[in-house]
Amino acid sequence: MWERLAFYNLRVMAPIYIMQADNPGGLHLTAADKGTIYAWWAAFQSLLPIVTGGFADRFGYKRSLAISIGLMMTGYLMVAFLRDVSWIGNYGAFFLGIMTLATGTAFFKPSLQGSLAQNLTKANSSVGWGIFYWVVNVGAFVGHYLPTILLGLSVFLPGPFYAEVNSKEAWRNLFIASAAFSSLNLLLLFTFDDVPSGASKTESPLQVLRRTIVNILEPRLVAWLLIMSGFWLMMYQLWDLQPNFIADWIDSGPLAAGLSWMPDMVYRALVEQTPRGPMIPQQVLLSFNSLFIIIGVIPAAWITRRMRTLSAMLIGMLMAIVGILVAGLTASAWILVLGILFFSIGEMTTGPKKNEYLGLIAPPGKKGLYLGYVNIPVGIGVYIGSKVAGYVYGHFGEKAVLALKYLAQHTPFGADKAWDGQVTTLETALGVSRTEAMLKLQEVTGLEAAAATRLLWETYSPHLYVWIPFAVIGLISALALWIFGRMARRWSDMDA
Repeated sequence: MWERLAFYNLRVMAPIYIMQADNPGGLHLTAADKGTIYAWWAAFQSLLPIVTGGFADRFGYKRSLAISIGLMMTGYLMVAFLRDVSWIGNYGAFFLGIMTLATGTAFFKPSLQGSLAQNLTKANSSVGWGIFYWVVNVGAFVGHYLPTILLGLSVFLPGPFYAEVNSKEAWRNLFIASAAFSSLNLLLLFTFDDVPSGASKTESPLQVLRRTIVNILEPRLVAWLLIMSGFWLMMYQLWDLQPNFIADWIDSGPLAAGLSWMPDMVYRALVEQTPRGPMIPQQVLLSFNSLFIIIGVIPAAWITRRMRTLSAMLIGMLMAIVGILVAGLTASAWILVLGILFFSIGEMTTGPKKNEYLGLIAPPGKKGLYLGYVNIPVGIGVYIGSKVAGYVYGHFGEKAVLALKYLAQHTPFGADKAWDGQVTTLETALGVSRTEAMLKLQEVTGLEAAAATRLLWETYSPHLYVWIPFAVIGLISALALWIFGRMARRWSDMDA
């Protein structure tokens, strides 16, 4: 719970910090830069457990957890303090800090999950993994609200910690807070019983690595991992791309107006002032994902306890596809929340079951190893998905880019500019930066921010270009899982 709380305190705000053009304290990198960072973040965090899971079995879960917590704290502090260091640059500093954080997470997940798997049997694994997923989402839910609170509190902190909201200093304080929350796990390690893994304690690191590679090359396991990669490619865009999409396009003004009866302090924590008027921050809207899972994951685990895990995962995939379409193809906050509900039902059905499936089919002494494999689909899916999202959103979805495109294509201001039609040359051709694009569009068209946003939505249909491709990938993955599930009935060791 503490690890996820610290992680989501950063993760829910990272898309805004990295590339949002209208955030004054952010890095103002491009969508392509963000895609590259997220791709390698996923690779380190999700593919390293292929190796670290075997090491956790061999060298002990508790020792691996201690290493991971130290690495994660270091990563958060690097993100906080390396910004504006001239020799590395903002992109390099953030990238290096995130890779350190991701390496720590890669040790954390298989160590904790391997320990849990050792304590579960086939009879109680569904509810056990459901409770685990519930606790994870308690941390994630709180983590969604911490940035709003901490960024607000920055204005009251003394000395070097004083910061204007959304300034560089406020962001720094946010990342320091994540390091502080992570440190609490060092105290909890004193209460942690190191469960024997059943693996050999005499293997050398090279022998562990060899065993890791040999086990993963089983063709049926590879097929399942590839199928799940397509699913997580789609799923992660809710967390990684939707924050920017919400900030750019979602109109949560009516929802914000419905909260005006709340006490002022609560209202200010849930509503932010934007050029389009009072809006619900993206992290608050996305917190419904964790809230729905907190409410429903244990009942869902109990309901599906006697179902084949493959069948439950298929149902979850289909629900998530519905969710991604409902949430993605709208500019209304109310419909967005409905889509998040469908998406969350899919996640709470599929997420715990993927851990349960590998825990059930793992041979004795290889629980941590196999639960390291569970991160492979996330790594592959998010790596490819981040690259795709960086291109698609940078060309067809980002409001600042579309504002520049509209200026070039549909206004007298851009009529005499020599633009070659490439998105990457828009700023140079027009002499307008991404950070000033919407203000320039409003100046040229005479429209207010909300009307200018609607104009771009109706002209370029960003929702269709951004979300339809991901839904199609999810549908292909669901079809492949259905075929795999039917074939698995012939394999007693994989039919779970």
